[in-house]
Amino acid sequence: MSLTPSNYNIIPLIKRESIVSILEKGNRTDGRKFTDYRSLSITQGYAKKAEGSAMVRLGDTAVLAGVKVKEDVPFPDTPDQGNFIVNVELLPLAYETFEPGPPDENAVELSRVVDRGLRDSKAVDLKGLCLVPGKKVWTVWIDIDVLDYGGNVLDASMLAAVAALYDARLPKVEVNGDEVKVVKDEKGNRVPMNYPVVSVSVAKLDRFLLVDPDLEEESMAEARLSISYLEDGKIVGMQKFGNGTLSVQELDTVEGLARTSSQRLFEELKKVIASPEGGVSQ
Repeated sequence: MSLTPSNYNIIPLIKRESIVSILEKGNRTDGRKFTDYRSLSITQGYAKKAEGSAMVRLGDTAVLAGVKVKEDVPFPDTPDQGNFIVNVELLPLAYETFEPGPPDENAVELSRVVDRGLRDSKAVDLKGLCLVPGKKVWTVWIDIDVLDYGGNVLDASMLAAVAALYDARLPKVEVNGDEVKVVKDEKGNRVPMNYPVVSVSVAKLDRFLLVDPDLEEESMAEARLSISYLEDGKIVGMQKFGNGTLSVQELDTVEGLARTSSQRLFEELKKVIASPEGGVSQ
């Protein structure tokens, strides 16, 4: 079973003290301000065999999301809604401690946080995935592969999932009463989306609060808080990582930093999803 770097890396005390001394001067080791994201690029249509896909590069972190669609039956309590399922895999090539095999608790947690951000925000129009109420719906699978682990994989995964969903098209179908015929090799409408959602992660390192922690900062952080937003600033998800604590005042500061930073992510995401044919943002 693989171990995430945040649980595995041991940062020498002298190195930690050196990094904290840099933070005390108002800088980060890579030259960013405390509120800055690393370089970001979003590329849709990266995996040609998927119904939709997106590659996100955030600094040294690289995440690929792919969307697959299949006919299914609805759940009994939601007969007029389709389904979506999020899976995350920490590939062995992404980091030296990642191993092949079933997803470990870290991958499961990551998939659940991304799923919750999409589900609780109602970003995906599940009713738009219904073909025949009570009988036939679409199930949308969102598979997220972490290719390079350079820290803050959650924010990159959420961006990749949303961009891939906006890139995805459903198979073309012909509906006649209760009969549904899939037209082979033809694409239909796009996966119905109501609006995008992003997550912003802030790490607490010593007494400093850092937006978009890289791998080194994440490994040393006492705590990390990730908040998911809609573009209007509404909070639709929140997840804390690490054993450290955040005071009420620190929580207020983190939320303010995350809310402001979310707008930059929306700007970059909308450069891609606003285009009818998708594309590249960077």
